[in-house]
Amino acid sequence: MKDGIHPDYHDTTVTCGCGNTFQTRSTREEMKIDICSNCHPFYTGKLKYLDTAGRIEKFQKKFAAGSYGTADDGKKKKPKRRKVES
Repeated sequence: MKDGIHPDYHDTTVTCGCGNTFQTRSTREEMKIDICSNCHPFYTGKLKYLDTAGRIEKFQKKFAAGSYGTADDGKKKKPKRRKVES
């Protein structure tokens, strides 16, 4: 490696918003993060869905019938006939 072109590499303390801290190595001496593996819902198994406008229920209703994309109301529509002038 060439001298003088690489940044300094430090032992870094990472501090999460939940209070968890851990050590790693980085070009920064200290890092503050909002979320870590101790408080992230994916890793803790406490997933929550924020549904403020009922979008999830609306989506589930739409696709529950399995007929999305068809405007089938049970009646067959007759094709329109054109008048032919002679």
